[in-house]
Amino acid sequence: MSTQWFYIASGWLRKSKRIGPLSDAELLLQIDKGQIEPETLVQSSKTRNKWIPMSKIGPAMEHWKRAHPESTESTAK
Repeated sequence: MSTQWFYIASGWLRKSKRIGPLSDAELLLQIDKGQIEPETLVQSSKTRNKWIPMSKIGPAMEHWKRAHPESTESTAK
C-alpha cells in the first residue's frame, strides 16, 4: 500500500486548497515541477496526518535539493 500525500496550494483569491491524494512518485514529480517547495505544508500517514513543512521530510528535502540546486546555493550564502 502506498502512502497518500496531500499538500496545501494557493487557490483563487488567496484561498488555500488541499491537493491530493498523491503517491510518493507523484509527490516527487510535484517537487520537480516546483509546485511543492520546502515551506509547502504536506500531510500523510507518514506525518501522522499532521500538516508539516516539506522541509521536515528528509527524503523529500533531499530530492528537492537535487532537483533545485540553484535554490540550495542561494540559500546557503
